[in-house]
Amino acid sequence: MNEKRCLTAKEKASYGVGAVGKDMVYMLSASYIQYYYYDLLGMSAMALGVILLIARVFDAFNDPIMGVIVARTRTKWGKFRPWLLIGTITNAIVLFVMFACPPKLNGAGMIAYAAVFYILWGVTYTMMDIPFWSMIPAFTKGGKERENLTTLARSCAGVGSAIVQIFTLMAVHFLGNAFGGNGNNNIEIIGFKWFALIIACLFVAFIVITCINVKEKSTVNMETVSVKKMFKALIQNDQAMSVVITIVCVNTALYITSNLVIYFFKYDLGGTRWYADNTVFNTVGGASQILAMMLLYPVLRKFFNSIKIFYISLAMSVIGYITLLLFAMCGVRSLAVFLIPGVLIMASAGMNNVLVTVFLANTVDYGELKNGRRDESVIFSMQTFVVKLATGLAIFVTSAALQFLNLKSGDSSKVAQTMDLSGMVSNSSKMGLRMVMTIIPILGLVFAFFWFRSKYILTDSKLNEISSELEKNFR
Repeated sequence: MNEKRCLTAKEKASYGVGAVGKDMVYMLSASYIQYYYYDLLGMSAMALGVILLIARVFDAFNDPIMGVIVARTRTKWGKFRPWLLIGTITNAIVLFVMFACPPKLNGAGMIAYAAVFYILWGVTYTMMDIPFWSMIPAFTKGGKERENLTTLARSCAGVGSAIVQIFTLMAVHFLGNAFGGNGNNNIEIIGFKWFALIIACLFVAFIVITCINVKEKSTVNMETVSVKKMFKALIQNDQAMSVVITIVCVNTALYITSNLVIYFFKYDLGGTRWYADNTVFNTVGGASQILAMMLLYPVLRKFFNSIKIFYISLAMSVIGYITLLLFAMCGVRSLAVFLIPGVLIMASAGMNNVLVTVFLANTVDYGELKNGRRDESVIFSMQTFVVKLATGLAIFVTSAALQFLNLKSGDSSKVAQTMDLSGMVSNSSKMGLRMVMTIIPILGLVFAFFWFRSKYILTDSKLNEISSELEKNFR
């Protein structure tokens, strides 16, 4: 391997910019595709739920395949940048087309359209996502430089996600009003079309900056992880299995709520500017998540071990859900009051993001002692797999709930977008929405608590024992 010089500030910034762009695109698709096709276009919620679940699971299994393709690529531009650029351009095009569904489509035609382009979106996103993260060893030295760049990129990705979470609905309504034309057009449908185009263009521009300024400085052997290896590692490492099942339960609970909160603001709390309230809620929630990762977790770590912090985190989240349900049941209408459970739930999610990495890292040492094999890359590749699986499960649950509750505006006129829509939904539907977005997540978190407590044995003292045993074996 050729000697690599230290990264310049320009290279670091260029890589970070690419991370911002890729997660802007991911968050737009993950957070708003269900709302766009079901609530705005009137597609069957169950049909959409099945499509999104199948696509997410397929996408999770597709990751290792793309890893193999990238590993075998040989060009004068390297193995990573060609796929990064091809995947970005095709994904940007598919993103725009996905949010520009022809208005004449309905029924089977709309289902086919959504299925084809959502699956294509997942495939093309994987096409650029795998080489984006896998290229780090090709242009960094090991150790601190690589760790710092990864941290920077993850932080920039969080910024991209936050930008879309915070500004989407406000931007959609602004663009919809600006380009809405006559009063027969739904301003949100038009707004999403133009907003998707803007995000797609920014995505391409940001990744082009990455490709121009970040070049492979050496050839690296990219380790690829097959689905078979992942499941084999799970079966042979009971502690990894306990963590993975816990992650799926916790993430599914969070994603169910995050997918339904837009309907809560639109149809339960209501108001003519419900989307502005939703923006404030997302802003405060996102800030709470980041601050919990950066400040709250390190403070708690001074007094408690990781397992106790996880239990504290679960308790915070459950309290947040109970508080949210009680406020809604008591007829509270103030946004400021609902920020309290929002902060509790999202701060818990922030700490869980840190704890997941910690717990998975612990299972690597355990697996090495138990099986005589260190499956580090295999274990950590599961993070993406379980997140996508949890996303698919959450979308299926929320789609089933929306289908049963029949929560949609039912009126695509421009007038309907500027009125208080809470009066258009029955009290029973509102009650059902509150129960699904709180009770089901609580049940998932309670199961995660009892499962984790009964299965996970890697306490600090146990980890010290494992470390001592590994050191003896190494000698």
